[in-house]
Amino acid sequence: MSRELAILEKLEKELNLKQLQIKSLLTITQAINDNVSSDGLYNMYKSFLSWEMEIDKMSLFIKDNETWRCATTINGDRAENDTLIPLILQFKRLHTIKEDEIEELTGFDIIIPVFHKEQPLAYAVIGGIKNKSDLYNRIQFITTITNIIAVAIENKRLFNQQIEQERYKREMQLASDVQKMLIPEELPSTETFALSKIYKPHFSIGGDYLDYIPFDNDRFAFCIADISGKGVAAALLMANFQAIIQTLIYQYRDLETFIFALNQAVYRITKSDKYITFFIGEVDVKKKTLKYINSGHYPPVLVNRGELIRLKEGSTVIGAFEHLPEIKEDVIDIDHGATILCFTDGLTDLVNDEGEFFEDKNIERFALSNWKKDPVDFNDNLMAEINTFRGDQMYSDDIAVLTCKIY
Repeated sequence: MSRELAILEKLEKELNLKQLQIKSLLTITQAINDNVSSDGLYNMYKSFLSWEMEIDKMSLFIKDNETWRCATTINGDRAENDTLIPLILQFKRLHTIKEDEIEELTGFDIIIPVFHKEQPLAYAVIGGIKNKSDLYNRIQFITTITNIIAVAIENKRLFNQQIEQERYKREMQLASDVQKMLIPEELPSTETFALSKIYKPHFSIGGDYLDYIPFDNDRFAFCIADISGKGVAAALLMANFQAIIQTLIYQYRDLETFIFALNQAVYRITKSDKYITFFIGEVDVKKKTLKYINSGHYPPVLVNRGELIRLKEGSTVIGAFEHLPEIKEDVIDIDHGATILCFTDGLTDLVNDEGEFFEDKNIERFALSNWKKDPVDFNDNLMAEINTFRGDQMYSDDIAVLTCKIY
């Protein structure tokens, strides 16, 4: 009986910690969406570590242009902590400080670096972790919150750099820069799988989004989304959306729970004023399985063993309802050579000189004719077909295509 009670107490503690994490994540994400000042975000971060995570000592260093500074601290002096900057810049990954390793870092336990495309954005130095229960998950979540705060502060810095320019150009250029950071420049190509993309925003910025998320050597996820609306509002929502995805995807082991949490986070931001169609697939190349959930997105095409399948199972769109009425994950066994074609509705909205649309039948015919090619050649052929079809007509919407092939 005592053993069962201990298990229940452990589960209750884990549940309370997860609830605390989700609440804190939503609060900080909402604050970012509400354009809370940098000082406000620093105070939220400081309060979260001090009260929720029971951290006794912390210093957060932010890169402002080319200058590093201590932005906030717990039980420390900012000016004195600035002397630590040359000591911590050598670390590129999460680092546990060993006893007597660096005398000036005495009292600190871990160093959390925040990087974007090999460029450092921030460093958090943490010490005095009072509650040692579930320490690994606590450190992982502290790392997640640190990343979100640092990226939000960096985005604010980019915005302030443009503040002197004319309003319309400033907003459009900023949103375009943010969006380019969110769309991967290169996608992986390995012996077991490869991905390739086509991304053509209708204007300089758009509402389409795609991404690749590695888990280990044999398992990865890929996703594509279409955010309602265009321009700056869509791009800023996309920035929040990507931050939420990157935070939640590593916390939940199943796609259904991930989609549930994702919808709640987006709904808290948008209040159903905007919604997102979303598709996510998880491939295990060792087990040869594809798990997926389609949240109101245009059904991707899977060609498996020469057979064409539309990936329709899932839920309604993300962010339109506080609670999704149904979430269903589908699992498909895939063979060598299987090809998955994901796209946004900008592809089917293409119109030629005769007023005809690039309909599903054209996409399915193309997929069946080209599925044996590698993703780069597949997408090159698709672009050639698109350009031949549209003739002199302009693109009427954003177009995003993500092609995945299993070798």
